[in-house]
Amino acid sequence: MGARAIDDDAPTAAARYLPIAEHGLIGDLRSVALVGTDGTIDWYCCSAFDAPSVFAAILDAERGGSFELAASVPAKTKQFYFPDTNVLITRFFTEDGVGEVQDFMPVNGDEVEVERHRLIRRVVCVRGSVPFRIRVAPRFDYGTRPHTVRTAGEVAVFESDGLSLALTSTVPLEAQGPDARADFKLSEGETAVFALDQVGGDVQPRRCAKVEAEEQFNTTVAYWRRWLSASKYRGRWREMVHRSALTLKLLTYAPTGAIVAAPTTSLPEQLGGERNWDYRYVWVRDAAFCVYALLRLGFTDEAEAFMTFVTRHISPGDGRPSGPLQIMYGIDGRTDLTEVELGHLEGHQGSAPVRIGNAAAEQLQLDIYGALIDSIYLYDKWAKPISSGQWDDVCALVDWVCEHWDQPDEGIWETRGGRRNFLYSRLMCWVAIERAIRMANRRGLPADLPRWRLSRDTIYRRIMKEGWSDRRQAFVQHEGGDVLDAAVLMMPLTKFIAPTDPKWLSTLDALTHELVSDSLVYRYDPLASPDGLRGDEGTFSICSFWYVEAMVHAGRVDEARLAFEKMLTYANHLGLYAEEISHTGEQQGNFPQAFTHLALISAAFNLDKALG
Repeated sequence: MGARAIDDDAPTAAARYLPIAEHGLIGDLRSVALVGTDGTIDWYCCSAFDAPSVFAAILDAERGGSFELAASVPAKTKQFYFPDTNVLITRFFTEDGVGEVQDFMPVNGDEVEVERHRLIRRVVCVRGSVPFRIRVAPRFDYGTRPHTVRTAGEVAVFESDGLSLALTSTVPLEAQGPDARADFKLSEGETAVFALDQVGGDVQPRRCAKVEAEEQFNTTVAYWRRWLSASKYRGRWREMVHRSALTLKLLTYAPTGAIVAAPTTSLPEQLGGERNWDYRYVWVRDAAFCVYALLRLGFTDEAEAFMTFVTRHISPGDGRPSGPLQIMYGIDGRTDLTEVELGHLEGHQGSAPVRIGNAAAEQLQLDIYGALIDSIYLYDKWAKPISSGQWDDVCALVDWVCEHWDQPDEGIWETRGGRRNFLYSRLMCWVAIERAIRMANRRGLPADLPRWRLSRDTIYRRIMKEGWSDRRQAFVQHEGGDVLDAAVLMMPLTKFIAPTDPKWLSTLDALTHELVSDSLVYRYDPLASPDGLRGDEGTFSICSFWYVEAMVHAGRVDEARLAFEKMLTYANHLGLYAEEISHTGEQQGNFPQAFTHLALISAAFNLDKALG
């Protein structure tokens, strides 16, 4: 079973896959589906972000599974979001007419029938007449678990051990091997509806009539518009900022308040390379930065839900090699994220290995303490005061940081080349202590302030002395080296150093000269700073937005605006970004990436402010 229509006898890997950027995202705050510009769903995990995949053709065109729905004659396609929502529309322009597929996962803000995890595909002919074909080819458990299919008129049930799905339709379905298919033609004004539900136990297949699909469409549109109406952003880039906000919301797991780094696994940072990781987990750093971005826009409920997740699942518990906090957790708070390679999947465009789980969970990354405590500080300031129990947890973390900040660690970029004394890790330890001191002072909370101040000031002096290279006239990646690292862009953003300090301006010039390419910023040079992995990588989009923000604060507003506008041209057709951008401008890495979208929001906010 191929995910794409292929005429060639021996198609290249690239011909069998849509590029990463040629996808849109739909979801129900529990899981998501990626929908290609050709109408194929080729990534979907039921019933949660980190559940085994049902459709994974984006990782293996033959074995992954997909849900194809497209015009059955030659057609041009265009894709857009129904305005101010996460309802995705793919349009097919043929010689005889225009049709569209409206894709969404029903959301209405309550728990009614949530166990169905319903995915609706509504097909509409808007002009003339258009023939369509549908082929539903689930491949359960990352393509490892066999299943049976039985059809009865307009219902097909796919059953495997542990998971069963029912496809209900308004057109007759027929089985074709392990798949279900149909061909149908619509004339202007006619519709067809397909609904994929999780079934079993008390949940039985239920037809999704056209009237019900219409109601669920309207309810879902209303939900997203109601949610977005809480945004306080009124700046110049509303469309991009609001699309980023809607995307971050899609990456939240409603049952626990968790926020995943990305909804996919193993999309390559370099085609053919080995930098393929599973991002369907809660990185403390990424989620904390998300809280900052959402609070900036006025979304306090999401921040409160994440704080509940933190309190419930990641309170300090010492005794682990990674310190009292892991760098990442499962969406249910679990700590075991064992990394496994799925050797039977070829990887996106042949980029193996495909991995599930993430061994980086065992790393020591000291920067997460600053990211988390900064988000708690902002929540306490902008949303609502934290509880006495939460303050006790903060104090325990800060006391631990005071004791351990000077250890070498793996750093923000999760390098697998050994521990070092990274400047960014020191910087964020400073942030952890400094923000806690602010909270204690503002609210009169009990704290060991003399010890905290001494540690804070010691870290500051250590960074200014050991993190500075006279030869480079710049702050560098780690002590004892001369390598530049885009993570130091956070120095003025965290208020560690004045954005017009001569040492900082010199650093900004050095970074611009060495790591910036047409507004795009590389994290570091892996040749100068080996990270234990083979291959190159693209520019890192969060760093590009940090760069914009650093230039804003340095007073280089015109340069910042140009760099920001250039970055917007690298978004995909829907305004979505992966983690990195290749040297030819293609999206690389897991998609869409929370890191990139939260940094876009922050950069737009601060650039607007500077422009007045």
